[in-house]
Formats: sequence, C-alpha cells, structure tokens
Amino acid sequence: MKPWLKFALWPSVCGLLLAYIVLDHLGNSLLPHKRTATKTSFANAVALAVPSVVNIYTTQRVIQTHPWAKDPVLRRYLGRNAQREEKALRSLGSGVIMSNTGYILSNYHVIAGAEEILVLLHDGREFLATLIGADPDTDLAVLKINAKNLKAIALGVPKAARVGDVVLAIGNPHGLGHSVSQGIISATGRYVGFSTYENFIQTDAAINRGNSGGALVDTQGQLLGINTAIFTDQNASSGIALATPIDLAVAIMDDIVNYGEVIRGWLGLEINTVFSRESATGGLRISTTHLDGPADRAGLRQGDIITHIDGSVVNDGRSTMNQIAMMRPGEKIAVDILRGETPINVIVELGRRPRAPTVER
Repeated sequence: MKPWLKFALWPSVCGLLLAYIVLDHLGNSLLPHKRTATKTSFANAVALAVPSVVNIYTTQRVIQTHPWAKDPVLRRYLGRNAQREEKALRSLGSGVIMSNTGYILSNYHVIAGAEEILVLLHDGREFLATLIGADPDTDLAVLKINAKNLKAIALGVPKAARVGDVVLAIGNPHGLGHSVSQGIISATGRYVGFSTYENFIQTDAAINRGNSGGALVDTQGQLLGINTAIFTDQNASSGIALATPIDLAVAIMDDIVNYGEVIRGWLGLEINTVFSRESATGGLRISTTHLDGPADRAGLRQGDIITHIDGSVVNDGRSTMNQIAMMRPGEKIAVDILRGETPINVIVELGRRPRAPTVER
C-alpha cells in the first residue's frame, strides 16, 4: 500500500473505533427511545364511588280489569270478584348513599307509588327503605335505611365542572347490578322541560333504564350529580343523558330531612323573556302578578321589565326562577325594573311558594 493511502485511511479507522467504543459504553442512551403507551384507568375513582351506590327495586300493587270482562258474552263466566284482579308491578332504579346514618338520594319517578322499596348494597346486603319525602318539582326523593357500616359518597363541585371533563355514570342499568359507563360532560345548565326546576348536567355517558337515581362522578370518584333522565324517543341511551347537580340535590334533601318538604322563595309573578330587538337592555317582562303576592305588595306591575336582581343582570327566566326558589321566604331582594323608560328600584320580601300538587309519573 502506498504511503499516502495509509496516511489518508488512518484517521477514518481511528474515528470508527472511537465511535464503537462510545456506543458500546453508553449502550442505547444516545439512541431514540420507543414510546410506551400510557395506561389510562378510572379504577381508583370507581373503587371509591361504587360502595356508595345502591340498587333499588320497588313493588306497586294495582287493580286490573280481566280481559274477558270487556266482552259481554265472556263476562258472565267470570264472578264479580274475578272481573278485577290484583297485579304486582315491579320497577328498578338506583340511589346514592349520602350519609353514614342511612339517607339515600334517588329520583322521585323511581319510587313513585311504590308500596315496598328494597335497597341492595354493593356488599350484597338488602334492606327495606322508608320514604322520607319527595320533591316532584326536581324529580328527587330521599330514602332511609337502618344499616351499619355505610359509606357516604364524597361530594364534588358541579360549578367547577367544565364541558369536556371525563365523568362516570354508576347505577343499575336493566337490573344488571352495579355497572359503570364513561363519557364526558357535554353541556351544563340544561333546561329541557322534564321538571319544574332544572339545571341539568348533560353527558354522553350511557344511562339506561335502571340508572335513574344513580351517581355521576368525576375522575376522583366525587359525586357531581344524580342521574335523572335520558333525552330520547325510545327507552334506550342515545348519547344525551341528564343529571341533577348535587349542590341542588343536597339542598332539596336537607329541606326534606329537616322540614318534611322543600321550602322555596316566591316572587308571585309570571314573566316572559325580553329580546334585544324589543329592549336595548333585555330583561324579563312581567306578564302577570299574583293578587296580594310578594310582587303585587311591592308595587310591581304587569308590563314592568325586570333588568337586575340584587345587582345581577337577569335575562333568562328559568335561571331566575331557580335563583329565587333557592332563597328563603322572608328574604328581601332588590329588583331593578324599567317602567316605560323610567328606571325604578323596588325592595321585595319573598313569600313562600305555594305547595304544588303531587303528580305521579
């Protein structure tokens, strides 16, 4: 080999040897790492919440007319008593343990008309429940069982929940027992007309028959709402499920436990939303005031436009109704109105909302 060729190859050989030594010493630390899949699991949240969710089974006895009794020919073959027969109707739902002393929240429509309410705990124990009270206006009911070693669920903060947050629905779908489905919060503050007072959390977590009254929890296992309804034309999940926020549900439960009924503030008027094309300020137009009701006594009139309550702008009748209902009779609120083009401030002392007749579903 010619001397000049040896001189040219020597640096290349040395470089290759040095590179081999470095790689051999450092191993794969200088090479790109393979990405490892991150395991996402909500098992811890489920483990915390599931022991606080119960299955509910109800029995209701109804009197039905025998099919033959409708036929004048066949009717004579039936005795008078045989023309009507008693039948037991059974339904199912879910509930959430709210205290270690045995108070359980569920939906009113789950237990409406029930003569017997059976509660099945996660650990397999069964108890007959007592109905403490119900509120058809929010479709909520409070039950109580006499049991030891109950685990009350941890409460979350519905107002802090955001659209897109992951949530878990826990309940008793189709009587299958404790089951969990997962989804996200699709919307908050939903009003759909199912109940008088609504402020639903909407989710796409699967909620089916039997899930009503169960828990909607966050990824920490904390209760955000009571699963109440599905928005569908059929008795199956369609990706639109609704839960009553737990802060509202707890307020209802406290009233039922402490007073035997829900006590709500009342303005004593009917309102219509004022759109921007009708008024630069928007607001709520008073369509009717109840004679000698709180609004009437304070001097509010038909046609007045409510623009503010306690300094806060009002432009949604549903949310304003909910706001007033959460107050107590006797509380005083400042109501700003427009009468024609004249702004007026009125102090109104809230009354007690008249008791609504119980309507079974």
